[in-house]
Amino acid sequence: MSGRVRVLHVLKSLGLGGTEKVAQSFLAHLDRDRFETAVHSPEDGPRAAQIRQGGSATFVGMDLGRALSVFRPQVVHLHRAGWPEPEFLRPVRDYAARNPVLVVETNVFGRHDPSPSGSVIDTHLFVSHFCAERYARHTGVAVSWPRYGVLYNPVDTDFFAAALPDGPQPSEPVVGRISRADPGKWSRLALEILPILARATPGFRYRVVGGVPEAMSFVRAHGLSPHVEFLPPLSTDAELAGFYGGLAVLAHANDAGESFGLVIAEAMACGLPVVTHPSREERDNAQVELVEHGVTGLVAETAEEYAACVRRLLENSAEARAMGLAGRDKARRLYRAQDIAGRLGDLYEELLARKREGA
Repeated sequence: MSGRVRVLHVLKSLGLGGTEKVAQSFLAHLDRDRFETAVHSPEDGPRAAQIRQGGSATFVGMDLGRALSVFRPQVVHLHRAGWPEPEFLRPVRDYAARNPVLVVETNVFGRHDPSPSGSVIDTHLFVSHFCAERYARHTGVAVSWPRYGVLYNPVDTDFFAAALPDGPQPSEPVVGRISRADPGKWSRLALEILPILARATPGFRYRVVGGVPEAMSFVRAHGLSPHVEFLPPLSTDAELAGFYGGLAVLAHANDAGESFGLVIAEAMACGLPVVTHPSREERDNAQVELVEHGVTGLVAETAEEYAACVRRLLENSAEARAMGLAGRDKARRLYRAQDIAGRLGDLYEELLARKREGA
């Protein structure tokens, strides 16, 4: 194939969410000698400028069909939940009917799309083995290459290691959590542990990015304001490193669970031990794929168990540091952005060759 391969990543917004950050990281680390990259989104957001600074064009607010006709990609990479979305896929189907194109999706939540519009997608990439295995259980479909694959989300582990070469250095027993300010990203566990820790741990502090009204009301009602600090959103890895670097433990709690767990992976890349909890039934549960109990962090079921796990790490700095280092090593081995993007580039070229040969 002569010249660079044109790749268009398609998202629904360019906000600060994990899906948008993953796309930005792919674009920043794909080989510029092999790929010419661009992004389409109907909605603008803070990621747009960062993506352009990274060297990719952006088509913001433009009709997707128009963006496809202007950029003329050889690869369209969709970032979506996975369930049927005929309106979202229609411009891609129309473009594919007229042009040779490879359509790949990052299936963020591991959902099934049996609709006619979903047939335009050549390859589905799951963001965790948990999502791939659940998909196979629910559909009875053999999750095998080249129709399906697993590609972990990229994390700039090199940056975090350079920003925090000695790992987090908290000056007091500080626990933190970070998410979007969305009630769906919370669990009551994140609140119920606070009175326990405030009573049992002198100097306990809890720093929260993404506070929601329920959390703020809980803190006020239980007299926890001296222990809890609600912080504004963080938009860059430098800001995230500053946040993680001041913590002793990342306290992850989300009843919906994680299809991957970007916050967890970034905390691990910073050398921070993580406490989390398993999800019930068939909800997203990849958080326990990342957090190996007793290795990279601890997994608890109840508020009492969770608070005990946090206290264990706060009171045993050597154990906490060992788990943090194990997490950093795992993140570097499995989620390093340059390696993940390199693998994605290789997948594009392999899949394009297969499609040309009719395989």
